[in-house]
Parts: sequence; C-alpha cells; structure tokens
Amino acid sequence: VQLQAFGGGLVQAGGSLRLSCAASGRTFSNYAMGWFRQAPEKEREFVATISWSDGSTYYADSVMGRFTISGDNAKNTVYLQMNSLKPEDTAVYFCAARSQSLNDIIGGDMHYWGKGTQVTVSS
Repeated sequence: VQLQAFGGGLVQAGGSLRLSCAASGRTFSNYAMGWFRQAPEKEREFVATISWSDGSTYYADSVMGRFTISGDNAKNTVYLQMNSLKPEDTAVYFCAARSQSLNDIIGGDMHYWGKGTQVTVSS
C-alpha cells in the first residue's frame, strides 16, 4: 500500500491550501482515510477523517469549520481543503488509512501512513 500526499506549501495567514492524498495497492472500500499533522516539537495530532464506504466525516475541534475533507473513490484520492489558515496550522501533514474505527483513527492507530507534506502559514 502506498499513500502519497501532495499540495503543501507556504501561505499567508487567512489563505487557503488544498492537500491531496493518492492511495494505491489495495481496495479501500471498507477503509477510512485520515489526515494528521505534526508541528515542530509537538506530538502528531488528528485533523480529519472520511469513510470510503459512506462518506461520513469527522474533524478535530481545532479545524472544524475551516477544513473540509473529501474523497474521490474513482481516483482513490482524498483531499483536505484548508481555509482561513492560521500560523498554528503550520505542520507536516500526513495522510493515513485503516479499517474503519473512529476511536482508533482519532488516536492515530492507523494501518498505513504516507510521507508528509509541509504546510507553513506565515503571520
């Protein structure tokens, strides 16, 4: 299984970025995809997740209303639209996948991880 995240970059506070995560190597129909982030000297934290089977989503409180996770089943690609970005959103963002279990996903217990993409928000 391979997960590849794209779309990071440098943006000013208040701006937007869209991250993409392309998944390959298995059937993901019973899986959920998640986005996580890790800021310097901080632990990795859950950002958002989406279920491939029914499209249900769940967000961390810190990004609720600003970030939107979506998926394209045909392309096996998950997106994270990030609006109203803040300097505290600066982190390396990772996509990950596992069989559906919301509590495990929020806890970061994922089966597959991709390499991260850097997001930097300047003030």
